[in-house]
Amino acid sequence: MKISLNWLKDYIDLNLDTEKISEILTTIGLEVEGIEQFESVKGGLKGVVVGHILECGKHPNADKLSLTKVDIGDQELQIVCGAPNVAVGQKVLVATIGTTLYDGEGNPWKIKKGKIRGEESQGMICAEDELGLGSSHDGIMVLPDDTNVGTLASEVCNVETDVIYEIGLTPNRSDATSHIGVAQDVAAYLQINHNFDGQINLPDLDTFNVDNKTNLFEVVVEDAKRCPRYSGISISDVTIAESPEWLRNKLKAIGIRPISNIVDITNYILHEYGQPLHAFDADKVADNKIVVKCLEEGSKFTSLDEKERTLHSEDLMICDGDGQGMCIAGVFGGLDSGVTSTTKNIFLESAHFEAKSIRKSSTRHLLRTDAAKVFEKGSDPNITVQALKRAAILIKELAGGTITSSIVDVYPDEILQKEIQLRYSKVNDLIGNEISVEEIHQILSALGMGTAPVDENSIKVKVPTNKADVIREVDLIEEILRIYGFNKISTPDKVLSTISYSHFPDSNLVKSRIRTFLSANGFNEMLNLSLIESGQYEKAVSFNQDQFVKINNTSNIHLDIMRPEMLLSGLNTMAYNINRQQNNLKLYEFGKDYLRNSEGINEKQKLSLFISGSDVEAHWNSQSQKVNFFSIKSFVANLLERLNVKGYQVSETEDSRFLFGLKYHRGPKALVDFGKVNAEILKERDVKQDVFYAEFDFEFLLNSISTTNYVSEISKFPSMRRDLALVIDDTVAFEDIVKIAKKTDKKILKKIGLFDLFKDEEKLGKDKKSYAVSFVFENNEKTLNDKEVDKLMKKMQNQFESELNAQIRK
Repeated sequence: MKISLNWLKDYIDLNLDTEKISEILTTIGLEVEGIEQFESVKGGLKGVVVGHILECGKHPNADKLSLTKVDIGDQELQIVCGAPNVAVGQKVLVATIGTTLYDGEGNPWKIKKGKIRGEESQGMICAEDELGLGSSHDGIMVLPDDTNVGTLASEVCNVETDVIYEIGLTPNRSDATSHIGVAQDVAAYLQINHNFDGQINLPDLDTFNVDNKTNLFEVVVEDAKRCPRYSGISISDVTIAESPEWLRNKLKAIGIRPISNIVDITNYILHEYGQPLHAFDADKVADNKIVVKCLEEGSKFTSLDEKERTLHSEDLMICDGDGQGMCIAGVFGGLDSGVTSTTKNIFLESAHFEAKSIRKSSTRHLLRTDAAKVFEKGSDPNITVQALKRAAILIKELAGGTITSSIVDVYPDEILQKEIQLRYSKVNDLIGNEISVEEIHQILSALGMGTAPVDENSIKVKVPTNKADVIREVDLIEEILRIYGFNKISTPDKVLSTISYSHFPDSNLVKSRIRTFLSANGFNEMLNLSLIESGQYEKAVSFNQDQFVKINNTSNIHLDIMRPEMLLSGLNTMAYNINRQQNNLKLYEFGKDYLRNSEGINEKQKLSLFISGSDVEAHWNSQSQKVNFFSIKSFVANLLERLNVKGYQVSETEDSRFLFGLKYHRGPKALVDFGKVNAEILKERDVKQDVFYAEFDFEFLLNSISTTNYVSEISKFPSMRRDLALVIDDTVAFEDIVKIAKKTDKKILKKIGLFDLFKDEEKLGKDKKSYAVSFVFENNEKTLNDKEVDKLMKKMQNQFESELNAQIRK
């Protein structure tokens, strides 16, 4: 939102520098995101001065050019001029050498010393379009004879300058959507902190007068919930024309393009009062009747931008006597009912609409207009008539015409000021400073809030209706703090803290440990939307449509469901990075998936890991290799080890999202599924490299963490190692070997490792492989001898041969 300093000064006397005002605006909760200078003429006519033509003769080498001598006060210049109206004695505007002017599209060009048809030209005598003062190029601008030579053009042409503050207006500041609202806030701050008298110069409405009642309108509000108040007035015999310069400059300063006097006045009132207005061509309103209602679902409406829009059954419409929609209420006008250059009679609307309704219609039709932004924050229901009077006075002044009806005001249930009880002790507790009762009252009074005593410790505060978000005691305290001043809050000399205790494993602590572990292993955390397109689940990953948690997302209709699992949203991020040549990826995410079941909506916390590409970046001193299934398996195993999760079973995953993979589980409940992502899923996302994925059930993982750690003394006796080469069927997993070995001995067998895998159909046979397995034995009570270890090894060999059909390679 843009705030004009000149505009603010219309209501409040501000003798402060630009930076001080910026500081005040930020202090009262209107953060200044930028400051820019505005000039009503681009470039501010810098380098352009008043000149006096002393001589004017025919150019010796061109019939249509004149050779002039111009006095600009401190020097005389020879200038070649092609204007047909140039003559001796004229006072003109001269752009001197080095001056930057702007063409009709705003592109800069510089006046340079040069020769035109052989004659030197030391500047340019300007027409109004060349200076941005008009559109005429019929000839040079001729000034009154009494204009002083050498005077700056900016003084002669009254170039207006302004300071514009770009305000980051938060959704809760419905009171600051206008220049009057901001002025009132600034005045309150100055009154409390700089002894300002608090006087605001509001527009004079006493001159409003109804001329006659020859063009009356009937207003019917059928939906009073969505339209609590509707006011209007008719004005006849207006003349549509360009707005005066002062009004055009006001609007241009805050980035609004002037259109015509009527439209410009409605925009001016919007930014002055924060009250959107809409002007209808009264002759196009059937039966002189306004009906406020919702039309049937699917009704068609052609808006001002010439687009045909399909209406929702909850879109509030302004209709005529025939029930035809003329305007999406509070959002956007219609093509066939608006003001045009031929309009003579208007009906002017000033209404208060339900914020939620306007927000939905605005986002539904992607029409984020200034009016909609005001209404959705919560407009003031009690200024509609004031705004109408102000607009009517300006229209009579700038467009002629007569007011031909009384103000129609449909306001069945008056919206009163909210009353909130405020405790003095609560103010001081929350703010942290001792603010006197007298100062609290002064601040509330400066903010226009009435007070009444409840008891010696509290008061009732009446909140103005322009502060839609002030509904609780804490909101009132925030208002007091804004005006009191954040910079007055003292820094404490001690810190008070409360010791908190939570049972282990604490969710946040575990997440922190996981983040630390994964980040240390080269992972980056990602945060994806919980919304996703349902169409992404039509092919590779199939879900029953009834399981989806569907949402009505008006801001992006494509993101229509909550994600039912974590893989696809993460793959979208992987694809985004890979498409930008980031091929070596390790990503993780904490998030939720959402599925509907017979009991309602089931939300599950998940942890997902993604790896793809090479394990390390290519380097002359190290060799990189592609990540594989065992890479993701090692991360999963190490993470479980780090969290002290033990005692789980291992099975092949049945999840169709994986080409192959494993599942670590306890009974039927999975801790984690991991493996290589199905190629069909990758193809759908145009991912041309392998991706390995792990998905943890975080809540089950949390409950599986062992709270007991076992510590044992390091053995004083040496260990012994034996290696065994087993030829086994391709379907046998290493885990099968581990299970048999541990079943054979649980006392001195300490470690089992796989250090080689060999496949060769010619040497081993079809569907065979060879595992080289190491076994480490250790006895904490004595030194082992070969006889003991060999006996165990023989026993294990027999078990491998009988249970796995293994052959021992000699």
